[in-house]
Amino acid sequence: MDLLRHSLATLSYRLGKVLRDTSAEFASHPEGDPQNAVKVLAHIGDLMEWSLSMVDGHSKWHDSAPLAWRDEIARFYASISALDAKLAEIGAGGSTPEKLFQGPISDALTHVGQLAMMRRQAGIKMSGENYYVAEIVAGRVGPEQAIPRRVF
Repeated sequence: MDLLRHSLATLSYRLGKVLRDTSAEFASHPEGDPQNAVKVLAHIGDLMEWSLSMVDGHSKWHDSAPLAWRDEIARFYASISALDAKLAEIGAGGSTPEKLFQGPISDALTHVGQLAMMRRQAGIKMSGENYYVAEIVAGRVGPEQAIPRRVF
């Protein structure tokens, strides 16, 4: 369970870096694309909520209508926090760590990369980082993350 919770902390750390210093205008990037940034972020929130439903023993998917950018960011942190707390409390429950990782968590990590590319396309600079030395800790899944240790 430790590795699964560490994976959630990694997801939160990496997505937090991508979301940092973005404005509400970024939500609609790329302009005219139905799979814009806020839609991708809403999907990540849906993945976290789906994971929680699997842990609770009743797999339920829901396609959420995207909220305003800042509200969608808050929704992500609330949903990943709820999932992490449940994993800490009861473990994988009605699922398995392997299934949670291979499905929704890996999917969410893929979408972090998608959002990072969108951010670069939008001209919002983001420095590289050596994630191997980053201070990522299981249970730290909120917006408050450690300062990057090795930026390039």
